[in-house]
Order: sequence, then C-alpha cells, then structure tokens
Amino acid sequence: MLTSLSEFEHLWDYEANATRKLFAELTDASLAQAVVPGHRTLGRMAWHITTSISEMMSRVGLTIGGPPHDAPVPAKAAEIQKAYDEAARSLLEEIKAKWTDATLRQEDDMYGEKWSRAQTLNVLMGHQIHHRGQVTVLMRQAGLKVPGVYGPAKEEWGAFGAPPPEV
Repeated sequence: MLTSLSEFEHLWDYEANATRKLFAELTDASLAQAVVPGHRTLGRMAWHITTSISEMMSRVGLTIGGPPHDAPVPAKAAEIQKAYDEAARSLLEEIKAKWTDATLRQEDDMYGEKWSRAQTLNVLMGHQIHHRGQVTVLMRQAGLKVPGVYGPAKEEWGAFGAPPPEV
C-alpha cells in the first residue's frame, strides 16, 4: 500500500511512461482493431485508460486536465496520446498541490465502497496496467510493434543479445 506521495510519484512516472510508450506506437488505422466484433476497439481501450484518470480522481475531489470520462473516442491516435499526457501530468500536479502523505489515509466513497486515497491510487494504476495488457494484444492483432514494458517484448530480445523465448 502506498504510504507517501513521493512513492506514488515514482510509481506513476514509471506506469505513465509505459503507457505513453505503447500509445506512441498506435496509428489512426489501428484504432479500429477489436479482438472480436462487438468488443472494445484498440482506440476505445486507449481512450478508456485516458478518461479513467479524470473519472476516478473526480470522486476524490481532484480536477484533472484532459478529456471528461464521457468524451467521444478521437479518430486520431495523436489526439489520444496528447490527452493521455495531459491527464497523467495533471494528476501529479493536482496531488502535489492538494494532498499530503496524511491525505493517503483519508477515505472516500468509491463505487459504493469506502477506499483510502492510497487504495484509490493503487486501483487507478492497476486498472491502467490491466487495460494496457489488453492494448498490447490488440496492437499485435493490428500488426503494430509492441514495446516491452516490464522486460523486452519478443522482438526486443535480440537487442539484449538473447534469442526470443520459445513459443
């Protein structure tokens, strides 16, 4: 569990940069990729990650820059990237300006449950990580390069002087 704002800042910087790394590979054409018909597209999934920042954090009294949670999915990958950057940076700015380490213990109503603000930040990061995994599958289906996040992607093993793992 998070115990300090500096700990969150460190974790958020890593996770936000990992998301930026994936979003940088998106193309306008790839945004329509769905795992199967009737499921979220790659664009919708990337947009959901983006807009969830403001949706979740509005529940704890923060005003996050970027698109509102009900904004329509852009047709341009660059618009999603820009909006994500704004929301991710705004989150850190708001927390640094309005919260202290003690604020992390404060509880709020989150979706019918009581969560500490530390728990809310953990859930926000876990939610992003979860959907980022789905994004990588859709990226592969769309024929995009998938960069490694917690280690090298299959195509990156060569740069480490090793063969890719067997499939």
